[in-house]
Amino acid sequence: MTTNELIALISIIVAVVVLGGGAALVITRGRRQLPPAPPTREIDQPDGATPISPDPEVPAEPEPAEADHGTVVDTLERPEAPQGRLVRLRARLAKSQGSLGKGLLAVLGRSTLDDAAWEEIEDTLLAADVGVGATDELVANLRTKLRVEGVTDPEVAKAALRAELVRLVDPTLDRSLSSAGADGRPGVVLVVGVNGTGKTTTVGRLARVLVADEKTVVLGAADTFRAAAADQLQTWGERVGVPTVRGPEGGDPASVGFESVQRGIADGADVVLVDTAGRLHTKSGLMDELGKVKRVIEKQAPVTEVLLVIDATTGQNGLTQARVFGEVVDVTGIVLTKLDGTAKGGIVIAVQRELGVPVKFVGLGEGADDLAPFDADEFVDALLS
Repeated sequence: MTTNELIALISIIVAVVVLGGGAALVITRGRRQLPPAPPTREIDQPDGATPISPDPEVPAEPEPAEADHGTVVDTLERPEAPQGRLVRLRARLAKSQGSLGKGLLAVLGRSTLDDAAWEEIEDTLLAADVGVGATDELVANLRTKLRVEGVTDPEVAKAALRAELVRLVDPTLDRSLSSAGADGRPGVVLVVGVNGTGKTTTVGRLARVLVADEKTVVLGAADTFRAAAADQLQTWGERVGVPTVRGPEGGDPASVGFESVQRGIADGADVVLVDTAGRLHTKSGLMDELGKVKRVIEKQAPVTEVLLVIDATTGQNGLTQARVFGEVVDVTGIVLTKLDGTAKGGIVIAVQRELGVPVKFVGLGEGADDLAPFDADEFVDALLS
């Protein structure tokens, strides 16, 4: 081999070595820059088939955060059970009605009960809107009992007063809400009253009472004269997952009531609550319309309860309202609102005697669950606490 041939052979060998090393370096660096391969996930295949791995270029689906595993976000409110409200509301009632109880007990605690003392007791009862007939009856019975038995102990006199008040409030009345329908249809509760009594708020709170009792509810916004009333009722329903049926502003309220019951039947609901427009008891046209709402609703299902909402602060005017509404729609129960803002707790006795129907619920406060089933013994104990 000549010298020139030897030099050419060495040059070729050097070139191969240099080029090979450079290529190896590029490959190594490229591999280092590649992301790690995704974990292999087996795809379900028929029995006996070879599991197939996903394409390595398709990124794996991210695993959900551990905190999200099995978690369901519950945005609905959970109303307080009706039974649990009585203890809390009794304290409010006792505070607001203290003037009546304290006034009566202060007189009964005197060493001598003369005619002037009994007149003072009468005045206190009348000021609390107990009513003339009930006041005369209570004073006569209590006066006879204390005189015949020769009672001088204030605690015994207090017990006698309590017994008379409980008798007048009448714990034997059925105060349960008639919300059960027949033949697979829902119960229908019609809520009526004059403007400003808190009627729509009462319907919303009543829905919470029923939801707390595991009832399914449909709301009917038959107050079509105020768009705000339908909006307000729908908001109450959404907070506890209850649907609201509403119509156009100024539409026929009887039609909305009809469609509400129709929806309740279709949904298999337990109860349909129908809110009606507030109306003055002196307006015969509006009162006649209320009767129409009830008649149209009953083409779908019987109305099982008619609740009249009365503002407790209106006193004797509330009795006039009760009398007129009772003539139009056959009221079956009373809801007394704003009882915490008045010393006229005697309206409970007066309105029951006026209509012959029981007070079934009382509103005490501004909270969502400040509507409680009425209890005669709790009420009287709160008056005298």
